[in-house]
Amino acid sequence: MHMKNTMILFFCLFIYSLKAQESPTGIFSSSADIGNPRNSGSSVYNSSDQSYSIRGTGYNIWFERDEFHFLFNRMKGDFILTANFRFEGEGVVVHRKTGWMLRNTLDDDSPHISAALHGDGLTVLQWRDSRGAPMKDPEDEIFAPGSHYEVLQLERRGKLIFMRAAHPGKALEDIGSYEMINLRDEIYTGLFVCAHDPDATEEATIWNVRIDKPVSENYNPDREGYPGSRLETMNVFDGKRMVIYEKNGRFEAPNWMPDGKKLLFNMDGLLYNIPVTGGEPAVLNTGFANRNNNDHGISFNGKLLAISHHREGLPGGGSTVYVLPLKGGTPKMVTENTPSYWHGWAPNNKEVIYVAQRNNIPVYNIYRNSIKGGKEVALTNIEKGQHVDGCEYSPDGRYIYFNGNLNGTMQIWRMKPDGSSMEQMTSDGYNDWFPHISPDGKWMVFLSFPPDIEPNSHPSYKRVMLRMMPASGGEPVVIAWLYGGQGTINVPSWSPDSREIAFVSNSGK
Repeated sequence: MHMKNTMILFFCLFIYSLKAQESPTGIFSSSADIGNPRNSGSSVYNSSDQSYSIRGTGYNIWFERDEFHFLFNRMKGDFILTANFRFEGEGVVVHRKTGWMLRNTLDDDSPHISAALHGDGLTVLQWRDSRGAPMKDPEDEIFAPGSHYEVLQLERRGKLIFMRAAHPGKALEDIGSYEMINLRDEIYTGLFVCAHDPDATEEATIWNVRIDKPVSENYNPDREGYPGSRLETMNVFDGKRMVIYEKNGRFEAPNWMPDGKKLLFNMDGLLYNIPVTGGEPAVLNTGFANRNNNDHGISFNGKLLAISHHREGLPGGGSTVYVLPLKGGTPKMVTENTPSYWHGWAPNNKEVIYVAQRNNIPVYNIYRNSIKGGKEVALTNIEKGQHVDGCEYSPDGRYIYFNGNLNGTMQIWRMKPDGSSMEQMTSDGYNDWFPHISPDGKWMVFLSFPPDIEPNSHPSYKRVMLRMMPASGGEPVVIAWLYGGQGTINVPSWSPDSREIAFVSNSGK
């Protein structure tokens, strides 16, 4: 009888353990201890800040076999993995490891490749080519030039695996790449912690965890449909991001509502409200305007909304600036001529600025007009081949900020409200778009495309950065690394307290 009870208890514990391993943790489906380590590890998802706490033991991830704790999904195809990593406590062994891993199986001797951060700051791309093959130093690893990186990124393109890493505030560095010829199409993909000591247990906190499925080079949305989108908020001072809404398909360009409790964004030609805590979006009444693009924004007094609605059969797609009450209603036309794309309100709440093509000349300039309509005023007069966009007033009305490729690459500029005294604010190899000034007037956030993007182009589905700098000028710092571009942050998106921004990233679901 005693033996029978013991067996029943063992069986129940086994089933419980199996179920625990298969329970979803955040965006991951399963967790497991690989290699039968002496002590059990664990994975915990913290929904309050969407971070992960992973505890792991194990002798090592090296030689012919591995021991560690693994939080993972089974995935196919190409993807980009990005997250911030931090060890907790001083640790027992300096060689403790955390990072991203791709693995054929859950066997301890499986082929795998990982982006690994060590306790002493060592950061490497390391791999086991085939089952049971002894990993060797330095043949089976690529060392990062620096140490103590916080952001690790691992990208799969077929058999090629790319690793990048970044320090806080800096751009991602290319660490190296390796062709995993034995990597299966469907693999185990996820986060890991290894103590490098069979008797120790180490812990890492991991946040801003994103798994993105990039589009192909010849991607056609009309044929393939739009990838998934995420609506995110972020504290610009600590860099912590929260996903508040996610769905298959495309939505874009969030505005933060004046009460700080909701966001406004466009989707399928309409505008929607959603609580900043998440939930289901609700349509905002924009009357006849049902072909709205991602250029919309709220007046400084919080009473009016400007939109860009496309009228059919007119030049340049017919984008027209309208104004309506923020609570919803019938839009009133501001710009008769098209195309006109709204980008900013004047602090007096009586005028708007926008970019437009006029007189059949294929060049966009910045214009100002009364919300009652009338004669528009051109604020720029750029040359053919140049481009200006993303115009926005500072809250004190002293400047209009905008992006322009007036000196080659797309950079951030500002000028006086009459178009005079242009001043270049950024000057580096990136292509910078859509400057947004915080409500307190102190900070500017903008979108940075890589140097290989055409300066006058702002495409979707690219590896991009959000950067921040003092509105008066200074050195930009990176506050987010993401997969996005067009529609990510086209419009003013600061929270009323000047501490957070909202933006859209693309998940590729």
